[in-house]
Amino acid sequence: MSSEYAVKLDGVWKKYSTTEFFHRSVREEITGLLSRKKDEILTKDEFWALRDINLEFKKGDVVGLYGANGAGKTTIFKIISSITYPTKGSVTVNGTVAPLIEVGAGFHPDLTGRENIYVNGTIIGMEIREIKERMGNIIAFSELEGFIDMPVKKYSSGMYLRLGFAVAVNSSAGILLFDEILSVSDVAFQQKCIAKIKDLKREDRTIVMVSHNLNLLRETADTIYLIKDGTAVSF
Repeated sequence: MSSEYAVKLDGVWKKYSTTEFFHRSVREEITGLLSRKKDEILTKDEFWALRDINLEFKKGDVVGLYGANGAGKTTIFKIISSITYPTKGSVTVNGTVAPLIEVGAGFHPDLTGRENIYVNGTIIGMEIREIKERMGNIIAFSELEGFIDMPVKKYSSGMYLRLGFAVAVNSSAGILLFDEILSVSDVAFQQKCIAKIKDLKREDRTIVMVSHNLNLLRETADTIYLIKDGTAVSF
């Protein structure tokens, strides 16, 4: 893959089981990748979440993924961030990924906001030194100065969003994944996030956003893909 591309999905397929209550371990995922056993066959309890996805995201691009619930948008995010692996096809990622896939993901409810900045920052690849240096900027961007030393289990969903977004955008990750993270924010903070996304684009960061808000995607994204029934087409 040319170095100008941050992410490339080449012929990616992903299947899931409707009766598998527990996610497979990483070892089982990798074993399945190596064996390629019965990749083409669906059992009666399986379905294709993704079907032959071919996408390339350039460095500095802001990309929007739009579509109904269950269309496959979050599965694409999880494959890019190596939370899960494709059943078929290949994924190449050229850079560090900071995923913000669910509001509150990566936070421990009994720890304070400040403590969770360390936890969440470490999860997305930040060094402790880097977190300490950027702590002030993270707290200021989140606008949670008065609540930062309170356990996050007392936070609202909007406060979780503010803190998670603030950590992600203050990291040095070259690829940021935002899944419906602006849907729970107020208008003022949403506009602040949009302005920050435009700043990150000027820094040559790659941003991929999932949203049901088409107007938001049109305001921020260079390219929008419609994800429907596990397939992707330019919108």
